[in-house]
Amino acid sequence: MKRSVALAAALLAGLTSIGSIPGTAFADGGGPGYHDDRKGGDYHHGDEGAVFVQTNKAEGNTIKVYDRDEDGRLTKAGEYETGGLGGFTIGAPLDALASQGSLTYHRGLLFAVNAGSNTVTVFGVEGTKLHKLQVIWSGGLLPVSVAARGDLVYVLNAGGEGSVQGFELHKGRLSRIEDANRSLGLHNGNPPAFGTAPAQVKIDPDSEFVLVSTKAANVMFSYEIGRHGKLSRNPVISDAGNTPFGFTFDTDDSLLVTESGANAVSRFELEDDGALDQIGPSVPNGQQATCWIQRVGDYFFVANAGSSTISSYRVNDDGKLEIVKNVAADTNGGSIDMTTSDGFLYVQNATAGNVQGYKVHEDGSLNLVTTVEGLPKFADGIGMEGIAAS
Repeated sequence: MKRSVALAAALLAGLTSIGSIPGTAFADGGGPGYHDDRKGGDYHHGDEGAVFVQTNKAEGNTIKVYDRDEDGRLTKAGEYETGGLGGFTIGAPLDALASQGSLTYHRGLLFAVNAGSNTVTVFGVEGTKLHKLQVIWSGGLLPVSVAARGDLVYVLNAGGEGSVQGFELHKGRLSRIEDANRSLGLHNGNPPAFGTAPAQVKIDPDSEFVLVSTKAANVMFSYEIGRHGKLSRNPVISDAGNTPFGFTFDTDDSLLVTESGANAVSRFELEDDGALDQIGPSVPNGQQATCWIQRVGDYFFVANAGSSTISSYRVNDDGKLEIVKNVAADTNGGSIDMTTSDGFLYVQNATAGNVQGYKVHEDGSLNLVTTVEGLPKFADGIGMEGIAAS
């Protein structure tokens, strides 16, 4: 296992626990039979659902809702205000929040970050209708990613030192866990530069660790989850390749991580102590700005923002990560975050201002089935970011 020992020491020296809430903080898949923990069940072709897109508008963040039919096609179904403001990182080339998971669906609830007002909005989801249940302080500056599993929710804040804040979920409302705020010690400004902002927070399938990818620091943090969602005082810090960005689990104890600096994907084993051990070499795809990753059935799709393409990967029968297609789809629009619903892959294209939906075939090939236009295009440093599905 490789470790950034010197970097870990420097980061740990700056770790603090943030305990008080300021008085006013505002100025922020599956193929057939594939188990998906968004609802804790199995998904099968033929069901209808919804796709949610976060506009991240600076003057007022909203969520656009689209009805999905059984063929994967999307139709407009409404737009809902979050009660917060959209935000941005400095110098972002086309992805304003520079993150994965800024909009998260979990057990009939939708969690949206309001990066410009340092809050998180909780919506109840009823088909294609949203009901605003709560707007709560994120526990830090510039929230960019949300992870939810069971009755625990963790928010990643990218501004300043960066931080993770834990919440307990009860009857559709979040309550802050007092001993679950941890600084990342990144010493950024607010807003941070897109390259130095942390990218994603996620809970492992066994709910033992909260993991955070850091991009420019080239490491991932693993915080052990204690009783009532409390986080370990200090994380385990592991090397995670060249500019780790998005990640997802392929088994309970192994995960795939995009390396946006190397335009590659790596596979890691999550050890019992939270450390990451790389399994085999990184697998490049020959594209540009490989940042987001989404699993659909046996395949893993990554969005390459710089080349406006989608690449596909899989873990073969020998447990080795391999590329299936360097270019599984050419989106022509600055591909960023993705989601999946009932065997379809939905891609958010920031510069085109649209969302494309693809049917995923048994061999991992993609067939474009729908495109919805009229979403905010990335311009002047800000644009839409965040997509989720029921």
